[in-house]
Amino acid sequence: MPHDHPDRYGHPDNHRHPDNHGHRDDHGHRDDHGPLTGGAARRALRLGIGGPVGSGKTALVAALCQKLRQELALAVVTNDIYTTEDADFLRRAAVLPDERIRAVRTGCCPHTAIRDDITANLEAADDLERDLAPLDLLIIESGGDNLTATFSRGLVDAQVFVLDVSGGDKVPRKGGPGVSLSDLLVINKTDLAGYVGADLSVMARDAGQVRHGRPVIFSSLRDHPDAPEVTDWVRAVVRERRRHEPQPRERAGGASGAPEGERELRHGREPGRRQPHERQPHGGPSHRGQPDGAHRAGGGGDAGRPGRRHPDHGAAIRRPARAPRHAGRRPPGRRGRRAGGR
Repeated sequence: MPHDHPDRYGHPDNHRHPDNHGHRDDHGHRDDHGPLTGGAARRALRLGIGGPVGSGKTALVAALCQKLRQELALAVVTNDIYTTEDADFLRRAAVLPDERIRAVRTGCCPHTAIRDDITANLEAADDLERDLAPLDLLIIESGGDNLTATFSRGLVDAQVFVLDVSGGDKVPRKGGPGVSLSDLLVINKTDLAGYVGADLSVMARDAGQVRHGRPVIFSSLRDHPDAPEVTDWVRAVVRERRRHEPQPRERAGGASGAPEGERELRHGREPGRRQPHERQPHGGPSHRGQPDGAHRAGGGGDAGRPGRRHPDHGAAIRRPARAPRHAGRRPPGRRGRRAGGR
């Protein structure tokens, strides 16, 4: 603040300087650090989409992004062995802004990167959540694989397995972790069934037998480009996830958000000064200003009163039993008596 004062020769010394010496009070930090759930920011639902080569996984991802991008905060991780083909397809289709699409080149069998060594996918997913938080849904698309492909539960929260009818109507009954255990089985390209001789009723029957009641959806992205049934299923999963999220934890100032100093003044205490009954940082009660030993009995004036309750504890505090003075050594005079022949 501007102020005037004379120097030692009586000359006015007019100068200005800001109280904060040019420093910003907030140091660039935001007061709101996002929603708190158990002390951590909300994590997006991570949805894995896997299946054989050419079954329509990337087209399904594109349909989900186009349908849900107006209502959910989305991001996508794609997997290819040697290229970034699937990510490039999504970018060309402009289903999401480029920064919301990340490509992983696995360099190995696709199921290895989603089940056995998930490091690359986990890092890509974590980077997206850090850069674009908060996200509602993060889709991780596997590279094309066989019926043994399945996602690690350390990588995704739910998974969709995509088959198509061009492989024949016998594929569902062949089973495998993806067909049998995925949260949703999508049998895609039903518009081709008549051309390849696939019986959709047989596929529905066999899929129901190996999946034991888990949902199955028949889809044709050519006839229904927005994949309405799959989109509704994804919405329901995201909604269920939100319903079971922990409630945001109160901030340090309590529900009202009052700073710590204001709360202390409100309770009649000097800010920053610990009261005699408050715990010390190491967890024990304060003994400042009390005679030695008084704290063990709950206060200086009540040192001999058994059952005295400390205001910071619910249990009674009793004086510990004191060992006799001669414990651990011979009583006084014993050596002298022995020396005298007694």
